[in-house]
Amino acid sequence: MLQYIIQQTQLSSRSIENTLSLLNEDATIPFISRYRKERTGNLDEVQIGEIVKFKEVFETLEKRKKTILKALDAQQVLTDELTQKVNLSRDLISLEDLYLPFKKKRKTKAETARLQGLEPLAKLIMSQRVNDLEYTTSKYTSKEVETTDNALEGARFIIAEWINERTDIRNNIRHQIERFASISSKVIKSKVAEEKAQKFKDYFDWQESLKRIPSHRFLAILRAEKEGFIRVKIEIDTESALQKMEARIIRSQNACATQIQLAIGDAYKRLLFPSLSNEALSIAKEKADEAAIIVFTKNLKQLLLGAPLGEKRMLAIDPGFKSGCKIVCLNKQGDLIHNETIFPHAPQNQTIAAIKKISALAEVHKIEAIAIGNGTASRETERLIKKIQFKNS
Repeated sequence: MLQYIIQQTQLSSRSIENTLSLLNEDATIPFISRYRKERTGNLDEVQIGEIVKFKEVFETLEKRKKTILKALDAQQVLTDELTQKVNLSRDLISLEDLYLPFKKKRKTKAETARLQGLEPLAKLIMSQRVNDLEYTTSKYTSKEVETTDNALEGARFIIAEWINERTDIRNNIRHQIERFASISSKVIKSKVAEEKAQKFKDYFDWQESLKRIPSHRFLAILRAEKEGFIRVKIEIDTESALQKMEARIIRSQNACATQIQLAIGDAYKRLLFPSLSNEALSIAKEKADEAAIIVFTKNLKQLLLGAPLGEKRMLAIDPGFKSGCKIVCLNKQGDLIHNETIFPHAPQNQTIAAIKKISALAEVHKIEAIAIGNGTASRETERLIKKIQFKNS
């Protein structure tokens, strides 16, 4: 886990290790960032949040690996090579791709074809070495498979499933979606006149690059779809995608190649693209959510940092015992004009010096209000302030 988080965050191993230890002790992010700086190397809330995030990702990945290994072992297909591949998987997508050929499936067209005894025919077609495909196919007709056309169709269903399970094919289409996909939306005609739909009217007929669409617009489109006003779809150049798939699979120009070409088209339309486009939407939404959270955080920070008393000269104190009380003086615009640390409380007990310092700062900077942080030593600091006779009061 440690090495994984280091790779993802580029933080020091010591900081991550100590943070993980604190998290395992049920310490919260605010507590760690505020009171355990010496152990984390002064990590802030965002950095600690990243550690928490990738800790959870790693734990989810490891849990899924164990589940998959157990399932493969139960199927008696687990080999040393497969075990190694599972253990070396670095993300859920590659892990699930690895497991896909062995995953128990609901009754599919391919499974039905297998039960009809058509898998050997599918293997022969994929070998691309059959000279008389019509004659070969006739051997696989039966009561359930009445014609050679039925047999070829069943074989294509099996081939389509094999193509869908190929990691290289899936990654190639992922790459094309990532680079070239567009997202489009169309209004549902029966909803176009509804009053609630009007706030989404910009997306009644919209198309844009998926990788360039701003997060706020992407989330708005998904919200409009969820509320039932528009339909959303992902598109890439289908012809180009099919050509790339054919180049990877077809090695002949005989009748087998024709059947494989049909199977490729079926695999792409029925299995690959629906699955991978949904995956792309899910990934894009996750990124958009993260971007939205960052924007919200920045806006909230500005709001919280806004002067609650208006434009006043402030002296603010972050109280503490051993580490002292941090003092800052701000002008009417909220700019920092002075900062230092005093030690009025135990164990230093420099109370008189602290009172003199606060009085002097209040006079020099014409302080109009004093703010005290609500935390450790806040009550003691408040009592200290009440003892001071300010000249400007």
